[in-house]
Amino acid sequence: MKSTINITTEWDIVTAREIGRNEAKRIGFDTVNQARIATVISELARNIYLYASVGAITIEKIECEDKVGIAITAIDEGPGIEDVRKVMQDGFSTSGSIGAGLPGVKRLTDDIEIQSQLGEGTTVRVTKWL
Repeated sequence: MKSTINITTEWDIVTAREIGRNEAKRIGFDTVNQARIATVISELARNIYLYASVGAITIEKIECEDKVGIAITAIDEGPGIEDVRKVMQDGFSTSGSIGAGLPGVKRLTDDIEIQSQLGEGTTVRVTKWL
């Protein structure tokens, strides 16, 4: 199953979190990891809302050999990230926040891939294995 949630309002962030938590539960993640997955989705959706205004979160069950997990992809057509390495450093923020966003997402997941083009947008894909 694959769910895509368009992110244009703060309520869309809440919807994406709920769908992600429910999918994580359905896959078999325990409550702690369900909360982690919901946090990751919230952070990625919030980034879309704050920096790009419009984008989407896709949530899907994935399988690889004998592993099962969840993949979350955030896609936007925003301004892009000038220096991906810099935004992955704890404490870095362009919005005045504490800068735990993408570094926190990385800590809560097993894999993270970021592709960004200035003026074209950003795609962040994370996976969490059961």
